[in-house]
Amino acid sequence: MLLEGIETLLVLAEAKTMSKTGSLLFISQSAVSKRIHNLEKKIGKKLIEPQGRYVRLTNDGNALIDSIGPLFDELRGQIYEQSLSEHSKSLIKIDCSETLISGYFSGLLASEIQSDRYITLSTNHTPRIIENVKSGKATMGLCAGFLPLHTGLLTFHLFDEHFYILSNTPLATLPDQVITTDLSNSANAYQSVILDKLNIKPAMQLDSYNAAVHLALSGAAPALIPLSIIHTLSIDRAKVHRFSELDELIRPVHICVRQNNYNLSRVKDLVQKFCDYAHDSMTNSDTIDLDAQTKV
Repeated sequence: MLLEGIETLLVLAEAKTMSKTGSLLFISQSAVSKRIHNLEKKIGKKLIEPQGRYVRLTNDGNALIDSIGPLFDELRGQIYEQSLSEHSKSLIKIDCSETLISGYFSGLLASEIQSDRYITLSTNHTPRIIENVKSGKATMGLCAGFLPLHTGLLTFHLFDEHFYILSNTPLATLPDQVITTDLSNSANAYQSVILDKLNIKPAMQLDSYNAAVHLALSGAAPALIPLSIIHTLSIDRAKVHRFSELDELIRPVHICVRQNNYNLSRVKDLVQKFCDYAHDSMTNSDTIDLDAQTKV
């Protein structure tokens, strides 16, 4: 089927190999190859080509994804909406930023999972969370960082998280370089502008705040770390430095959900619980007292 071929091409574009694509789609590697071949035959264009151990999309393959990908995701989202219902056994999947679970929401999420065994979690970076909610792979998303301007989703702003400089030695002024998270991630790209304005260069860009913390504490370079990580790892406050120049460097936290999914009372109740929890637990506590251990 044409839709099967498009779905397979979309997964292959991310997975890069036939075998991984097959694993993600729960089909054999030969079935992946057959689907792609049938799609190429249908549209009369070569869509993929080998690149060493991997497979890459041709220009025609990328053009097809750019034009059809968003529409396909919307179609999958609408199909997924039909599977959701007010029935208590309808599965609700929450796709989350890992740092937000560990830093703030583990208690709330644990409580909801214990009371409703048809709630499940996954973790991803914010751009992927947005994609998963739009395509119906997730019912709702808990996102950290700035969202795209036009997501087509309902978004609920929970709070803004502040950043701090972590260093194993005392800092009287802002360092001239810091370890950052991956600034090519669209949710984090805004940090580059602010850091550049402060004449701070990224010493290295990592995909893990946990790795950045350990490198900073080992003396590699200071690191730019959000409050949730400081709480999660119980970092010694003597190593944490706050500078007023960084006050505009915040990480917005949002819930996102498709409109039709939000119309379901179970989903709407969950969104409201996140909003209430953020308001009750985090009002006036999105900064830390560096002279004492504090809890958000």
